[in-house]
Amino acid sequence: MARGGINKAIVQKARESLLARGENPSIDAVRIELGNTGSKTTIHRYLKEIEDFDARPRASRERLSDELTELVAGLLERMTEEGGEALAYAQARFGEQRGELEQKLDGLSAELTSLQREVDSQKGALALQADELQICQTSLHAELTRNARLSQNCSDLEFRVQDKDEQIRSLEEKHLHSREALEHYRNAVKEQRDQEQQRHEGQVQQVQVELRQLQQTLMLKQDELTRLNRDNERLLSEARQQAKAAATHEDAALRLSGEIAAMKTAVAKADGAKEALQEQLGMSRAESKRLEEGLAQASSQLAEATRLSEQYSVELTQLRHTMNHPETDNESLPKKDQGRV
Repeated sequence: MARGGINKAIVQKARESLLARGENPSIDAVRIELGNTGSKTTIHRYLKEIEDFDARPRASRERLSDELTELVAGLLERMTEEGGEALAYAQARFGEQRGELEQKLDGLSAELTSLQREVDSQKGALALQADELQICQTSLHAELTRNARLSQNCSDLEFRVQDKDEQIRSLEEKHLHSREALEHYRNAVKEQRDQEQQRHEGQVQQVQVELRQLQQTLMLKQDELTRLNRDNERLLSEARQQAKAAATHEDAALRLSGEIAAMKTAVAKADGAKEALQEQLGMSRAESKRLEEGLAQASSQLAEATRLSEQYSVELTQLRHTMNHPETDNESLPKKDQGRV
């Protein structure tokens, strides 16, 4: 299987594997050991750096005792396995934590989007309620104007009724005066008729004619009074109807005032909901920040795992360096081992 890329540690590991098998660590051999991965130029550069770092002459495998070779090989294999397991565990742990954080971040993003949609919906509802409030205020203003006009009409009708009442009182006074004058005239005529019955028969007839004319005039006056009474009753009925209409409009105005107060309460509730949504948005942002901090902590853990891996690689390099240059430890070997060396 081809690898994603090569580095100095991988090239050094392949070189040491070739040396451990007694093969020449050439560029082609190292590339084959790496699974035909990496350019020859890069492999040559890494081999040159490794050889420059290893300035002392290389020791062959025959110079080491079989027991030491097996021990070093076992230690090398064990350290390689432990380092690989630690690195794999750290990478797997980091992958799990990263997946969990990304899943939480996706959930928070979806929740934030939902909250944003709810805020937009609340804004739309608030704008609609504001439009309805404006329409209600316009209707209220029109009703108030109409109520004022009706009140003025009622005032005019009351003034007309008062005027008619004055006219009726004046006619009643005239009628009363006419009746008093008629009664006085009747008494005078009676007295005169008793005293001058024979002398004033013609005058009596003339007086009777005038009396009939006055009676007719009185009847006309009574008819006019009756008509005025009917007009007065009709005007009073109209005034009562206008008063009922004014009371109805006042009730409508009070109802509209109650609706406006309810709308104001609804607007206040919408503002409270908006503040609550803003608070939830702030909490979501704080949670997102906390997740970012957790991601940074996971990144630092990954860096620590990488550092440990590099440390294991350095220790493996030193161990292999010791295997390739055993002259420094030759004095500590037994004499029979020195002779064998």
